[in-house]
Amino acid sequence: MSEELLVKHCSPTLAGIKTGNLFTCEYNDEKKLRECIRCWNRTLTKKGVRAVPLRFWERRALIYVYRPSRLDADFRHGMSEQLLQERGYCKEKPGNCVVHLIKRLHEYEMFPHEIGLFLGYPPEDVSGFIENHADGYKWVGSWKVYGNEEAAKKTCARYKKCTEVYRNLFAEGKTIEQLTEAAR
Repeated sequence: MSEELLVKHCSPTLAGIKTGNLFTCEYNDEKKLRECIRCWNRTLTKKGVRAVPLRFWERRALIYVYRPSRLDADFRHGMSEQLLQERGYCKEKPGNCVVHLIKRLHEYEMFPHEIGLFLGYPPEDVSGFIENHADGYKWVGSWKVYGNEEAAKKTCARYKKCTEVYRNLFAEGKTIEQLTEAAR
């Protein structure tokens, strides 16, 4: 698995402007994939970022790249706390929540809707998605927006610009370590 996948799918998280990103990748050897993720983590954890395989199926893996400190801060929002608690999460440690998310991903065919909280989406949008069964949204960008449409548009534009800039920098020879902002 190449570092180019990290840049393509996770630039906003690497840049420190987003809590987390998910991406799916194909693999031929699960052992090699896990070693690649361990290698990434040797670089990323120094900067406050983690990469975790959430699920494996049919030679594909779902990879979650996130900033535990941001996840912790996001989960302290009242609406996030409530949504997580209603779904059996213990919000005391973000790592425990990630473990619970992995269990939920294995229990259900579909993504559990609270996954948006793990990606840094606004809790009102995650709640709106759950309550409205994905209908009645105001706008669709990186996620379905039920709350502040203008703020979401600006955020999505920042994510897109960040990804463009990071992909160019990576193509010019910058390393993942150089591209990953240290936690503040």
